[in-house]
Amino acid sequence: MADWSLLERLCSARAVSGNEREVRELILNEVKPYADSVEVTPLGSLIVFKKGEKRPGTRLMLNAHMDEVGMIVTYITDDGLLRFSPVGGMDRRVLPGKSVTVGDNVPGVIGVKPVHLLDGEEKEKSVPLKELSIDIGAKDREEAERYVTPGDPVCFDSLFDTSHGMVKSRALDDRAGCAILIEMLRDRLEYDMTFVFAVQEEIGLRGSKTAAYAVDPQAAIVVESTTAADIAGVEKDRQVCCLGEGAAISFMDRHTIYDKEYYRMAFSAAETAGVKCQAKRAVAGGNDAGAIHVSRAGVRTVAVSLPCRYLHSAVGMISQQDYESARRLIPVLAAQIAGETS
Repeated sequence: MADWSLLERLCSARAVSGNEREVRELILNEVKPYADSVEVTPLGSLIVFKKGEKRPGTRLMLNAHMDEVGMIVTYITDDGLLRFSPVGGMDRRVLPGKSVTVGDNVPGVIGVKPVHLLDGEEKEKSVPLKELSIDIGAKDREEAERYVTPGDPVCFDSLFDTSHGMVKSRALDDRAGCAILIEMLRDRLEYDMTFVFAVQEEIGLRGSKTAAYAVDPQAAIVVESTTAADIAGVEKDRQVCCLGEGAAISFMDRHTIYDKEYYRMAFSAAETAGVKCQAKRAVAGGNDAGAIHVSRAGVRTVAVSLPCRYLHSAVGMISQQDYESARRLIPVLAAQIAGETS
């Protein structure tokens, strides 16, 4: 059974890109009892090596990223309000009225002009980012500066809920992937494998680029969350992947054309594991594979993703069934890849 308490702890950690310390410490504590070696790279990614029962024919790296989209404080006004910029590809339409945490523990809300003060035209438009600010309740700049400084990270506050066969939380992209790799590290491995928990994926795949160079793998499995489009207003032929149909396997996205043999192997691994999986039916988005597959002389790469509704917003939603699909599929796929002779 999946360890939902682990996923809750991971999702509750604040780790906007470039500020991953809190979640990194949590992951370190989880993996140290099971790892043969742990390294923290200069950028802050974790490289975790665990011996298996046999030496691999192919050096395999499994990757998930620790960071999440969020915001960063850029300026404090005379009125004590905080101006900010997004960190990562955030859906800016969802920002007004959201509860946030600034820095380590300063609560705030993203303020916006109340609806009864809007004119007819304003009511029909998204609020421009320049018109938004974070209100922490400070009466002026001097009071705000006691608690906040420019450069402080800002993350959403949201629930963690496992009702109705779903998981609803912020930061499921990609704490769900991190949880799956931690659970895998707890178990017996057939072959030696290296696990990377990468920083700064949301702002340009930076942690995975440097970690892949350090590890020098021959093959990689990227464990990620991806956009599910089985929601209101999206036509069937544009529903890239759907909740409840299993892990999503990518054939191509905006950064990577995935290894065709590994793509087919992923479906075979799902069959062996007795779980469903689905193709990600679009060339869209991207993940750490974009940096990993072009590292050094090149790395054969496959991505196994969890379909997630409302990605890069305050609360995402994944299916528990899909999580279980990925959790059971990935060890089988990893053993098949590592057991091959390169």
